[in-house]
Amino acid sequence: MTIFAFDIETVPDLDGLRRLYGLDGLDDASVAEAGFSLRRQETGGSDFLRLHLHRVVVISIAMRSGERFKIWSLGQGDDDEAEVIQRFYDGIERFTPTLVSWNGSGFDLPVLHYRALRHGLSSPRYWETGATEQTFRWNNYLNRFHERHTDLMDMIAGYQPRANAPLDEIATLCGFPGKMGMSGSQVHQAIESGAFDSVRDYCETDALNTYLVWLRFQLLRGHLDRPGYARECAIVRETLAGDGRAHLRQFLDAWPMDSVEQGTDG
Repeated sequence: MTIFAFDIETVPDLDGLRRLYGLDGLDDASVAEAGFSLRRQETGGSDFLRLHLHRVVVISIAMRSGERFKIWSLGQGDDDEAEVIQRFYDGIERFTPTLVSWNGSGFDLPVLHYRALRHGLSSPRYWETGATEQTFRWNNYLNRFHERHTDLMDMIAGYQPRANAPLDEIATLCGFPGKMGMSGSQVHQAIESGAFDSVRDYCETDALNTYLVWLRFQLLRGHLDRPGYARECAIVRETLAGDGRAHLRQFLDAWPMDSVEQGTDG
């Protein structure tokens, strides 16, 4: 089995805002503020844009495949959005992974759907529901109650929106590092100031937190026994220790061994 625990980061789609609201002639900052202002009027206070008006700047993946664990990102700051998203879908075509997310059904995947539609991309395997491959009838990426995409937030909450919880809090309660460096609300400003590397690093640590919560969930439902859970955590720790990137080293330093022991106590 191949696991892709993934997360995306987005900024306002300035070209889309210009096209929809007739904002030609305004600079980027003014277009963004106009979009936020219009959204505040619609919602009565929140400036969180509708999902089709988010532009993807990075997709981070924590992958477990065979004997390998790897954390990496698609997108280098100036990459074309269509190319970044197509590469993500190409990975699905190649590996047919189990996608693991936190609120992926409510945000990440719908954003990717809208953006892929806009750019004219293709991902037959992702959209397969059994018409050409029978096994996908019973387990596909699109059905809320199938596991080929497992939205941990949705599933652990028992599919009850009032029971939803933030990844940062659940990860922290489990003894994992939680969010590091920034929050999602700071991504737009960071990209505008040229701090793409900080956004990418933040996205990767969110993917790592998601993967670690996935391992704890696998223990919870008996898909891993306690020695197996400890072994999987050790593989992640060894990978982070052998990686030269500072943010991964900081993540490892913020992940105490007793959080692993907490998941393996009798």
